[in-house]
Amino acid sequence: MFEKFKKTEEFEQDTGMLEQEKPRVEAERTAEQAPSGSEIGIADLMNKRAKLEEAIDYVGLMIKNLKDKRTRLVKEIEDESVDIQNLKDKLVKVGEYIEEEGRGIRDLSNKRAQVEKQADEVGALIGNLRSKLASIDSVVEGEENKVKSIKESRQKL
Repeated sequence: MFEKFKKTEEFEQDTGMLEQEKPRVEAERTAEQAPSGSEIGIADLMNKRAKLEEAIDYVGLMIKNLKDKRTRLVKEIEDESVDIQNLKDKLVKVGEYIEEEGRGIRDLSNKRAQVEKQADEVGALIGNLRSKLASIDSVVEGEENKVKSIKESRQKL
């Protein structure tokens, strides 16, 4: 099980990430090679302790990586939040523009209705005046016919 950690540690040592750990690991290996400790099982205990320390270091590294990932996620979420807020603000402005245009269209519709009403009134006035002119025209025509008949009757006399 700890071979995985050991491989990870060797890789990190090769890349220079665990430069601080090299002297400690070498001291532990030297302690493992001491023959006096193996008689009472101290070497095995030291090996187990070294492996546990490696595991703890590995877990610590995992925790650090998780914290870094969480920090990146928090930043990404904040960036997305800002972007979404900007979009929301733009949409609010678009909504306000649409409402303003709707009010403008209603105002234009009301003005058109007023103008149409006035046009109907003017049309009614024109109709009335036309009928009055037609009646005047018929009166004038009647008078003209009377005048013609009087002229014709005079010429015959």
